[in-house]
Amino acid sequence: MIASQGKRTIIADIHLSREAAESDCQWRTSQVRAYAHFLIGEQQPPPSYHVRKIARAELPRRWTPLPALGMLRGRFI
Repeated sequence: MIASQGKRTIIADIHLSREAAESDCQWRTSQVRAYAHFLIGEQQPPPSYHVRKIARAELPRRWTPLPALGMLRGRFI
């Protein structure tokens, strides 16, 4: 699954099946909708999620899953 915010795109999570990825994508999208007022107040574009096949070679060396709201180590993506 891929997360996009503005022009930046990163790998949010990896699932073994497309069904699991679609389910996680729906959950993440619902979380973004639930916190839309917070994101607008922070003047940050809300992250969007979509499912795409990812090759193992595309993963960065120290990749970790991205939390649902697009926050990574205290920053937006």
